[in-house]
Amino acid sequence: MKIGVVGAGVMGTGVAQCFAAAGHDVVVADRDPGALTRGPDRVRAGLRMAALLGGARPPAGVPDRIRWTARLDDLGGSEFVVECAAERLPVKESLFAELDRLCPAGTVLASCTSAVPIGRLAAVTARADRIIGTHFMNPAPLKDTVEVVRAAATGDETVRTTTDLLTAIGKRAIVVADGPGFVANRVLMATINEAIATVGDGIADAATVDEVFENCFGHAMGPLRTADLIGLDVILDTLVVLLECTGNPMYRPCPLLAELVGTGRLGRKTGQGLHSYPAG
Repeated sequence: MKIGVVGAGVMGTGVAQCFAAAGHDVVVADRDPGALTRGPDRVRAGLRMAALLGGARPPAGVPDRIRWTARLDDLGGSEFVVECAAERLPVKESLFAELDRLCPAGTVLASCTSAVPIGRLAAVTARADRIIGTHFMNPAPLKDTVEVVRAAATGDETVRTTTDLLTAIGKRAIVVADGPGFVANRVLMATINEAIATVGDGIADAATVDEVFENCFGHAMGPLRTADLIGLDVILDTLVVLLECTGNPMYRPCPLLAELVGTGRLGRKTGQGLHSYPAG
């Protein structure tokens, strides 16, 4: 199956790697030249990480099965497209309207959105029955479960196609209904926001907050290390979407989060976030 991916950032390259490693031909489209330049290196780094942490040698030829392009039109022949663009509603709505125009009527258009209701994206297309959410977790090649989001108009065939495809690439699909943030981020983002606020209020430092969650609740990673892994800019964008879509003030980004993002301390990808990370 020919797979299209929109976005050559961390999630887009991770999703492309997942499909290419399973033998699919993948086209990754991004209008940012810098992202396209970094994309192949991200895939190679992802393959090294998968080999190191997964204990298995990656299949041969994975980078060769991924084509990089600045033209969204090059996704026109794809049978399944996963959108991994920035977590901003106008950006995603514009992309889905354009993909709807470019792709054959039978193509499934999936979004790797963290929080945008899938119904909002379906509404800008003429194929609401073939729109679905595929919320891959970061890092996508190392996480074996995908939150699949079924909107009110998503068809049974689309759900089957999506879950069968995910199963075939070694992922477990958990299907949930539509709504801002779905299950994972409706809960997680509120938790992360409050955890950051706890640091901002001087109740505990970041290491202590994470230690409480890891040792008292048995979490493999505390909420603040999780936030740094996701990217604090992504956390901020996701909270803004949740606040807009729900009106619930618990999703209003706390001042410390806004300060960290505003000063470029975005987490692991910049070396500084709520924690500090060694270079390289």
